[in-house]
Amino acid sequence: MNSNQRRKPFSMIREFHLADWFTLGNAVCGTGALFSMLSYLETSDVRHIYYAGGLVFAAFVFDVLDGRIARWRQKTSGMGRELDSLADVISFGVAPAVIGYGCGMQGLYDRFVLTYFVACGVSRLARYNVTADALSEGGKVKYFEGTPIPTSLLLVVFLCAAASQGALRGSLWFGQVVLAGFTLHPLVLLFALSGSLMISRLRIPKF
Repeated sequence: MNSNQRRKPFSMIREFHLADWFTLGNAVCGTGALFSMLSYLETSDVRHIYYAGGLVFAAFVFDVLDGRIARWRQKTSGMGRELDSLADVISFGVAPAVIGYGCGMQGLYDRFVLTYFVACGVSRLARYNVTADALSEGGKVKYFEGTPIPTSLLLVVFLCAAASQGALRGSLWFGQVVLAGFTLHPLVLLFALSGSLMISRLRIPKF
């Protein structure tokens, strides 16, 4: 194997722009939030919910910074866009859903709603990726169609507030409803609303 062949596995890293490293920071924080919730499920120590919430917030900061840095340096790429979408799925799709599950939304209907929420987030990102060029009309994208997936941070903040009041598991706000022998926690409908807004045609100005 010659030296050029040995360098090939590292060629992708050399193609990363500065903004891409911030995007990876987003993904790392989202993954850390998942681990924190797994720790909460194992230990019942509420601090892990706060850690998870803090990591999702940190992911949001990285998400904001990667866009600003890309515009500042005027360096964007197709790979950067894909990286951003994949990181957002972890941090603002899967992580909030797992936080909701860990906080007590564990009934069968709850799982359907949380899965729907993640699917909406994935669909929202896919639609943005294929329509961004058309929406930009040769310049900056002027608006989003549907609420951006990072708005799920609001759900995480709400759940952290519930955790601070001890409203977890059997004490979740709004209680629970049993339908046909399966449990639904009405609080999970916030996830249904958030997901539905993501895939809506609602135009949200981009600042």
